[in-house]
Amino acid sequence: MMRTRPLRVALLGCGVVGSEVARLMTTHADDLAARIGAPVELAGIAVRRPGRVRAGVPEHLVTTDAEGLVAREDVDVVVEVIGGLEPARTLITSAFEHGASVVSANKALLAEDGPTLHKAAEKHGADLYYEAAVAGAIPLVRPLRESLAGDTVNRVLGIVNGTTNFILDRMDTQGSGYAEALDEATALGYAEADPTADVEGFDAAAKAAILAGIAFHTRVGLDDVHREGITEVTAADIASARRMGCTVKLLAICERAADGRSVTARVHPAMIPLSHPLASVHEAYNAVFVEAEAAGQLMLYGPGAGGAPTASAVLGDLVAACRNKLSGARGPGESAYSQLPVSPMGEVVTRYHVSLDVADKSGVLAQCALVFAEHGVSIDTVRQQGKEGVAGDASLVVVTHRASDAALSATVEALRRLDTVRGVASIMRVEGE
Repeated sequence: MMRTRPLRVALLGCGVVGSEVARLMTTHADDLAARIGAPVELAGIAVRRPGRVRAGVPEHLVTTDAEGLVAREDVDVVVEVIGGLEPARTLITSAFEHGASVVSANKALLAEDGPTLHKAAEKHGADLYYEAAVAGAIPLVRPLRESLAGDTVNRVLGIVNGTTNFILDRMDTQGSGYAEALDEATALGYAEADPTADVEGFDAAAKAAILAGIAFHTRVGLDDVHREGITEVTAADIASARRMGCTVKLLAICERAADGRSVTARVHPAMIPLSHPLASVHEAYNAVFVEAEAAGQLMLYGPGAGGAPTASAVLGDLVAACRNKLSGARGPGESAYSQLPVSPMGEVVTRYHVSLDVADKSGVLAQCALVFAEHGVSIDTVRQQGKEGVAGDASLVVVTHRASDAALSATVEALRRLDTVRGVASIMRVEGE
């Protein structure tokens, strides 16, 4: 039998995502009630600037008193979609203290202070759900946290930022320059007015920290994630990748060491073979590969951002939190029993594509090859060709076998000291093989 007293929800934020959450809660009220076992209704919507609330949002529910809203005794669940560290951290903590469960899409806060929030939720017997914090509508957190709870996850590899994927896709498929592709992404609403968080990899790094923590049952903070953005990716890099039968993607990579004693988490551009499923992820879409011992390889794909897709993930968490409220149960909390150390980037082993500007004369290839050998970096392929219209200069492209980041860095520093090396045009990792 359905309970007649409604479960009440406080919504923090009413921007692109928050307004969609409010709309879906209203238009799908009957379906949500049937799925939960009780009616669910908005108790209030906290905003900073009430004059900018979107059309269709009930005005009588709008308030600027977020602190008062989360402290109300009749609020069962708080949905936080305001982002940032503060006041979100304080509001979520207050919600727990007043007995409410929390659904959040705040990747930055969860990557920065996830353990503290989990402890607060556990202390007060509340739930903390955050499916929408990682990859929009793609079900990723729940499969890692619940469906694969009995398996051992060894690797999570994926595209988790739609803005950067759109830019790199345009550079690859249409020959756009970086600035041109960014302008188009901004015009289409994929990139913010200040795109730094996306193009410099901060957004993807926060998501990688969350994914690594869940996948490996250990605490991985934002500072543990090696981060590189896409601002240095050039048309020449894209062309080199094509010649290798590859494309360039900004990847989030979380790995368990072969001996199982440590983990790594990193975000950086990488060349991946066109045969790899991630190479076919175009536009602003996201996709994540999960490799587990028993389940094997799994791929999850879909829109990673946007109001409606992200609101879909929020509503899924809201249903779970409300069901738990009715039954007196709790969802899964933090699982960090493994307490594995996070290895530094220097210990990460992968392949590399190194492009050098060198003097166009005999002996240069042998000289550079000797430097690679002296630092224990084995060469897979090499290509040298003169630069069109530049007499006396050539381009030397080396693709290595697997080597550590530290060994490759030492190799590059030694190459820079050679008289015949004019400069290092680019260095990019090669993944997915």
